[in-house]
Amino acid sequence: MAETGQLKIVFAEVEVWEREFIDEQIEELAWQIDMYDVPAEELPTDVKASLQVLSCFIESQIDETFLDACPNLKLVTTRSTGVDHIDLEACDRHGVTVSNVAQYGENTVAEHTFGLMLTLSRHLHQAIERVKRSETSIEGLLGFDLYGKTLGVIGAGHIGLHVVRMGRALSMRTLVYDLEPRRILAEVLQFEYTDLDSLLQKSDVVTIHVPLLPSTYHLLNAEKLALMKSTAILVNTARGAIIDSGALLKALNEDRIAGAALDVLEAEHVITEDDILRHPDEPSLDELRLVVEAYQLMRHPRVIVTPHIAFYSREALQRLQQTTFDNIRAFAAGEPRNTVTVPAS
Repeated sequence: MAETGQLKIVFAEVEVWEREFIDEQIEELAWQIDMYDVPAEELPTDVKASLQVLSCFIESQIDETFLDACPNLKLVTTRSTGVDHIDLEACDRHGVTVSNVAQYGENTVAEHTFGLMLTLSRHLHQAIERVKRSETSIEGLLGFDLYGKTLGVIGAGHIGLHVVRMGRALSMRTLVYDLEPRRILAEVLQFEYTDLDSLLQKSDVVTIHVPLLPSTYHLLNAEKLALMKSTAILVNTARGAIIDSGALLKALNEDRIAGAALDVLEAEHVITEDDILRHPDEPSLDELRLVVEAYQLMRHPRVIVTPHIAFYSREALQRLQQTTFDNIRAFAAGEPRNTVTVPAS
């Protein structure tokens, strides 16, 4: 790697709140750092050609085409835990190291998960809106206790284990589905490992905490959703495409599950704040279907949706930024950290 003082670093998708922290780092370091508010693929051609280190967020699509335009790129450090927006195999072919921020928001996302869980189980969203209209009737707002219920946690990584601990504090019985069971954790945290089908059949609340991989795409499809109790609720703060949106809508409309709380949607990559489609002149049929399903979910009376903010706390963002710069420092020193590699087949 180049000497520290020669590093050409580009931050893409920079939000206003990030600029102050990055500016502080620039004052301390001898690096050349440029900031852009656009995804990485929309960077100017000359910037792509010269950058050595890229820091991006989840809207940037780091694929073969992008890497071909960045002949000097050596490190991609994403300001996220998930790396489904990065083609790891392409990066490996191009000799590009990939780092992430593995543990910046485990408690943060877990807290938001329970916020969604409590909001849905006690109809808080409907109650708040009703009172804002000066209506005080409690008709239709009968909720249910989490105490004593069965919590099903899909994925027992850093976030999933925080959810397990919180569920235990509420005296919930906890079932966990994970590909790598760690029995000592089950004993210490007092939960039970089980298979996915059994978890779905027995849980009153199901919450998802796995990464989006080919193996987890539509992990909860029509067949799996059909296993859930009609009184159960589903919470997703992981990635939208882990749930088949169409199957979820059908299950809700047929009263086969009681409700869903979603911080992520399968259509996130085509819905923007200012427009329905990022490329409105060339929408594919699949994109149109996802957008329609997303808007139906957002308006469904038994669904609550938040705009991918489970990670979005002051403390988590500080940890995210600090870890990103630590990743760059470690790479510059020849000792990459928090690296992500192509999963073993």
